[in-house]
Amino acid sequence: MENVVLESWLPKGDGENLFQEIKKVRLSAEAKGIKCFNLGVGVPSGAPVQSARDGASKAILSDLESMHEYQDNGEPGMPGFAEFFVQANVGDTVNWDAVSEKDMQCFPIPGIKSMIGLIPLACGSFARGPGRIFEKGKLPRPTLKVMGMTNPGYPVSQTWGEQYLGNDYKHLTTNTENDFIVSAEEVAGHRPNLLMLTYPNNPSGQISTEFLWDELLPVCVEKGIRVFNDAAYAMLDHSGEHMTLAEAALKYPGLSWAEAYSASKVIGNGTGWRIGAMAGSPDFIADIKTIKGNTDSGFNAPLATGVKHAVEHNMGSLNIIFKTYARRIEVLKDILFGHGLRLAVDPKAGFFTLWQNPRRAFGQDIRDAKHFNYSMIEKTGLIGVHFHPYIRYAVVADIEQVDFIKAIHNAFEMAKVEY
Repeated sequence: MENVVLESWLPKGDGENLFQEIKKVRLSAEAKGIKCFNLGVGVPSGAPVQSARDGASKAILSDLESMHEYQDNGEPGMPGFAEFFVQANVGDTVNWDAVSEKDMQCFPIPGIKSMIGLIPLACGSFARGPGRIFEKGKLPRPTLKVMGMTNPGYPVSQTWGEQYLGNDYKHLTTNTENDFIVSAEEVAGHRPNLLMLTYPNNPSGQISTEFLWDELLPVCVEKGIRVFNDAAYAMLDHSGEHMTLAEAALKYPGLSWAEAYSASKVIGNGTGWRIGAMAGSPDFIADIKTIKGNTDSGFNAPLATGVKHAVEHNMGSLNIIFKTYARRIEVLKDILFGHGLRLAVDPKAGFFTLWQNPRRAFGQDIRDAKHFNYSMIEKTGLIGVHFHPYIRYAVVADIEQVDFIKAIHNAFEMAKVEY
């Protein structure tokens, strides 16, 4: 029988998942007897707060059919969840009684990551190529132009746009020089159809302020640019200065916009629950719901019930979690400053710190952030995540433990970084 090798039909990717690659290096170091300390993980440790689990367990034992059926684009099992969760993330600076469905609409989502690919689709991005059949007599749609915060950052929107949907994708310029603040001038110059932002930002911890929105949003209205913001860390604002897109967008009735919020990091470790909500202008939300309604059956109503119960009745415990992250960030900053590291930008939200990659470490020249990160893991056991030319260290682990603090000090004493 002939030996036939079948190949993938998918476009070539960028190689192995970054975190799987880092895990291999960690396992190799541990096999050599090196004890590892993980500053790379971005998942809160443990389980969600007790109040969230109590609310979810009660809901899952309910006999109500609506609690267990498809939720689709609605919330029959947990009516009002989306509006509640949006308001919890945006805050009380908005006069919600004065906001109508003509201004903003809300709906529930199964987390944010699963929605990212639907955003360009909701803007008219469809697969192109030899197999694409267009309606007779009509020209192919023009390529969707997208700009996103993926350098440095997670490549999800870039992967969807470039590899799967054939978009014209460009990185927004975000770096130490501009404090990771998107430039309205750059956006106006490239004039994308869709702007995909991440504020509060991962990996930098930078936030969006009223100043940023007042510079950027008028350009988007004038140029007809749709704006989407991934606001997964909106409730983890440590500065009190973060302004959500939803809050700002209400001042610009001509803006087509959407913003997504997630419970994954809000209730402790709710990363597997996949519960969130989205708000936006009626036109954009309608288009997103059209795509989502044909590709998704909705979120998990019992788990949404648990999220609502925790946020509504146990914000004290949630605030303790948020303050713990803020305190740990300061602890880590003090340690690394003492060893000569340079922040890329001062983080104001979330649980990440981003540092400039050193020129030399361990007495040798450092090629890039990957080289530095793997050298740290292999020689000291300290794990970070590289986004060249930066290295990210997270504080979800309890870095205030004596042995953890000692390990960080020892690692950088060995590294002796130079810039």
